[in-house]
Amino acid sequence: MENGLKIDASVPNRALVADPDPARLAETVAALTSVGFLVRTASDAGSLAAALEDAQSDVVLLDNHLRDDLPKYAAPVLLMLDPEDDLDVAVLEAWRIADFVYKAQSAEFRAHRALILIARAAEQKRRRSEAESLRERLRNVSSAIRSTIDAGQIARHLVDGIGEALGADHVWFTTFPDARVPQVSAEWNAPGLERGVLPSELTDEIATFELAGRLWAEAEVQLLVGAGAPSADRLGGAGAPSTSVVVPVGEGDLVLGVIWIARRDTAHDWTRAETGLIQHVSGNLAYGLIQSHLIGAQQQVMYKLQELDQAKTDFLTTVNHELRTPLTSITAYLDMIRTGAGGSIPAGVERMLEVISRNTERLRRLIEDMLTVSHQGSAGELQLSRVNVGTMLRLVVSALQPLAESRSLSLTVMHAPGTVTVQADEAKLEQVFANIISNAIKFTPDGGHVAVSSGITSDPDTDPSVVVRVEDTGVGIPATEIDQVFTRFFRASNASTAAIPGSGLGLAIAHDIVERHSGRLDIESGLGVGTTVSVRLPLEK
Repeated sequence: MENGLKIDASVPNRALVADPDPARLAETVAALTSVGFLVRTASDAGSLAAALEDAQSDVVLLDNHLRDDLPKYAAPVLLMLDPEDDLDVAVLEAWRIADFVYKAQSAEFRAHRALILIARAAEQKRRRSEAESLRERLRNVSSAIRSTIDAGQIARHLVDGIGEALGADHVWFTTFPDARVPQVSAEWNAPGLERGVLPSELTDEIATFELAGRLWAEAEVQLLVGAGAPSADRLGGAGAPSTSVVVPVGEGDLVLGVIWIARRDTAHDWTRAETGLIQHVSGNLAYGLIQSHLIGAQQQVMYKLQELDQAKTDFLTTVNHELRTPLTSITAYLDMIRTGAGGSIPAGVERMLEVISRNTERLRRLIEDMLTVSHQGSAGELQLSRVNVGTMLRLVVSALQPLAESRSLSLTVMHAPGTVTVQADEAKLEQVFANIISNAIKFTPDGGHVAVSSGITSDPDTDPSVVVRVEDTGVGIPATEIDQVFTRFFRASNASTAAIPGSGLGLAIAHDIVERHSGRLDIESGLGVGTTVSVRLPLEK
């Protein structure tokens, strides 16, 4: 032990003494050597530069006249001054750890101050290492908080992580009633300890909220000494006072919760680095809880929408079944009447039966459309097969020809020469063209024309495809409404005004089916001129 400082002889300190005065240099070297230093010397700028380049030193004792020759240095510096010398504080700050002595003071005093500087440097390094270690541990706490959207898990990660990272005895966290965050509380107690007793400042909910609100507004924490001490029987000892810190959790101008961290060691000094890191974690905590609440609310809305969508699907399926059963019976009896099962049919009645037949077919298609819409998004795999496009179009046009003739419309079909095939679900593709062509007939005034054509198109940047066009001389679609025609139940304003019947499902269904076939459906329309619907499908390879 030397002058109250412990000397570890097994690891000698290294000193560099730079002094142009030979006598003082010798005295300083002797004093340093006597307390275990390994000493190197320099007497001018040149030898100082050589010594600095040669080896590292734990401390530099420097004559003030050589201070400009010492660059920014990592090791502590003890500056030796004459009484008349000016002390340049900026120089001392540049050296990070520095002190000064007067040359008239004893060599032993200089050696003692050198030891103190080395101890300060070691303590600073220890604290820096501890701060970095704490920063890394609390960074892991923040990462754990961000890894989940479950509010309970977030709170658990917080109290467990802070308790272990800070070596605390007790950690408690709670949120206040607020629409932005879920109501959640959690606590952590060191192994072997029972629950800590909250300090009086935190036992009343209103007082706790006011304290946290004040701290949040001031961007501060509050230290409490002698608070939260568990009883003696809990700790197995008598009178175990604690030191604790209260940290607010907030967002914007409002406080959301509070964290309480307690240690039994009253000598513990809650450093600004510790409280600053805890405040940083509390910021991540607030963000995590707000996100948790928002995502949780969105999930609840999504689950509710899914339930409503399923209820809608179930309802439509039930309604379709209930409508299909009597419709099947009506269709069967209508066919029996028209085939003469009930006797001969007068001419006037035949026309009535045709009207009934057309409207029955219309009702059947409407039921099919409703069922298709109810299953969109969960319709399963397409039943793909080789489909002859020309044959399909002729069949669809033939089925719809009576409807066109009843309106005195010209309905024609023209197909490209040769056989054109695609890989498609034949039933669904037939539904697409039936919907499009029947729409064209419905929206074309009496005496108009509907033309169906198909052909092969080739683009240098795309694979060959077949394009089917359905052109009509109908009422057209307002330009501002074309983008909406694929929306379920949407009907153009002029169709509603003209009282043209329809459900607004046909094109929505056709568009969905075409996209599922990796195709494209486009519409061009002129108000009062007509509409052209184009369906592009990839050719069979």
